[in-house]
Amino acid sequence: MAARTPFDTFMKDLIHQFADRLRLKASPHTLRNYLSDLEQLLDYLCPPDDRGARSSFSAEQLDHRVIREYLGHLYDQKKEKSSIARKMSAIRSFCKFLCSEGVLKQNPAKLVKTLKLPQKIPNHLSVEDCVKLIESPDLSSLLGVRDRAILELLYACGIRVSELSGLNWEDVDFGERMILVRGKGRKERIVPFGKHCLQALQTYQEARRALPSSLSSSAPVFLNHLGTRLTTRSVGRLVEKYVLRSGLGRKISPHGIRHSFATHMLNSGADLRSIQELLGHKSLSATQRYTHLTIGHLMEQYDKAHPKA
Repeated sequence: MAARTPFDTFMKDLIHQFADRLRLKASPHTLRNYLSDLEQLLDYLCPPDDRGARSSFSAEQLDHRVIREYLGHLYDQKKEKSSIARKMSAIRSFCKFLCSEGVLKQNPAKLVKTLKLPQKIPNHLSVEDCVKLIESPDLSSLLGVRDRAILELLYACGIRVSELSGLNWEDVDFGERMILVRGKGRKERIVPFGKHCLQALQTYQEARRALPSSLSSSAPVFLNHLGTRLTTRSVGRLVEKYVLRSGLGRKISPHGIRHSFATHMLNSGADLRSIQELLGHKSLSATQRYTHLTIGHLMEQYDKAHPKA
């Protein structure tokens, strides 16, 4: 019979190997969350004592019953369903990795039901509010020109804030009006943009010519005031600033602009498959949430146009 490996020992060793493998296909955000979730699982299964020593827990004991008990513990702590679902996703992915390494013979997470989350209607802006937001930066300064290009690109392409932050100049094709986007799981896709976005990007590029090294093909497109790559958090803050400045009277995030892009595309007649490709969704079900919005739009148009509505 194989020796029983203390769970805390094998977890600490294998979690780093798991992180190395995950790093090749997941975003830094996903990696950070998954590692945090697995550390919380370790704290539950092997709680440290006052001296930091952990109790023994063998790998063979990690079965579906233990995972269900942990989920019950999370429910008792009143954790959000979305948080529990993500933690379960981390556990499932880690157990799959343990199977591939021969630590576990079967994946116990497969016997645990996936948590069903309620479909939320995404927060989004009207076309008019998007225009107000995009036109709110002051174009008399370099930062204002940069921010206008950021807002134009977020709305023109519907890209994630992490995808925008990761853009380099070599990813932008001005002639074809397209960008190369590196999305979740390191998957690449091509997304077109319109003439308004083109003009904003060209204006920003021209304004950046005072810093020639920042226009090399491998340089980040969007820089902060220190001349380094703009972070996702900084993009979120600048969107929040311009939402207040434009007087929209509501909260909206970069992801809300992405939702606005998808909603407006669908309302204008684009098909779900095309929107799925543009957004970089792995499955069509992730894109279908926008049909809830278009049904409301269709009902509104019906009430306005039908003679017996």
